[in-house]
Amino acid sequence: MRFRMAGRVGATACAALLFAGPAWVTSRAQGAPESSALSIPTVQRMLPVDLNRLLRTPEAEKPLVLQVGSRVMYQQAHIPGADYAGPGSSQQGLKMLHDRVARVPRRTLIVIYCGCCPWDHCPNIGPAYHELLRMGFKNVKALYLENNFGADWANGGFPVATGQ
Repeated sequence: MRFRMAGRVGATACAALLFAGPAWVTSRAQGAPESSALSIPTVQRMLPVDLNRLLRTPEAEKPLVLQVGSRVMYQQAHIPGADYAGPGSSQQGLKMLHDRVARVPRRTLIVIYCGCCPWDHCPNIGPAYHELLRMGFKNVKALYLENNFGADWANGGFPVATGQ
């Protein structure tokens, strides 16, 4: 089954970042701001194959998986068992994330993902990652979706749930 992203939400956000101009390119080159996925250290990124393996290993402690993109994307397709935590690029989304994890032990493995567009243009994953660190979480990983959720997870043959 091929996965197709519907709607203009992700495309519009990505297009705005793709054509943001020289100031955005310069700030990336001098050190990625927290709003950028590029600010997440490589060692804190998890590949789809590794998350899938972890989720499928019966004896492994399961991570808390949170989608930090748009609700439309989550409803269309998400990782089974993942919770919607709000878009990381907005203050309202970060509040939703904060509320979702408020009672979670700070050593819990949390894996966040978005997948709205190519990794280096995602407006949601960087802010959500840094918010979790500010809250004191010690074991946060970001699912590295190089192209988008459809191409790197769904079309990669990994399980997908819909709705909610």
